[in-house]
Amino acid sequence: MEQVYLHQLNIGFCSACYGCRGTNTCVQKDDMEQLLQKMVEADVLVLATPVYFYSMDGQMKTVIDRTLPRYTEIRDKEVCFIATAAAEKAAMERTIDGLRGFTDCLPGAQVKGVIYGEGVYQKGEVEASPAFTESYRAGKSVR
Repeated sequence: MEQVYLHQLNIGFCSACYGCRGTNTCVQKDDMEQLLQKMVEADVLVLATPVYFYSMDGQMKTVIDRTLPRYTEIRDKEVCFIATAAAEKAAMERTIDGLRGFTDCLPGAQVKGVIYGEGVYQKGEVEASPAFTESYRAGKSVR
């Protein structure tokens, strides 16, 4: 199992130039090429994001957009979502809907779970939440 922290990667925004059409390779040369290969090869994807203004963070959205050259190769994956927010679960539903919109485009993707980290505002607060234990257990069950 590998954890990838998007904030540590250099990934530019999709410019919708469609330079990837026919080549399955983005014209941008950054960390997305290696991340996309990992996503294609993975058995399970866990998409985790803080919730900002009822949506996923910009880094997650950028990664989703940049899968364009090869998103049809990200197939038959089990997917789990984790969202954290200062607010309650209901405030995170739009975020989860956005993540589902991505997985709806992936051939054979199956959403296996959603974990809501409610009442998480400051860095580190999640460690005291039930979502932290739930995420740990879910991760241990992945084979």
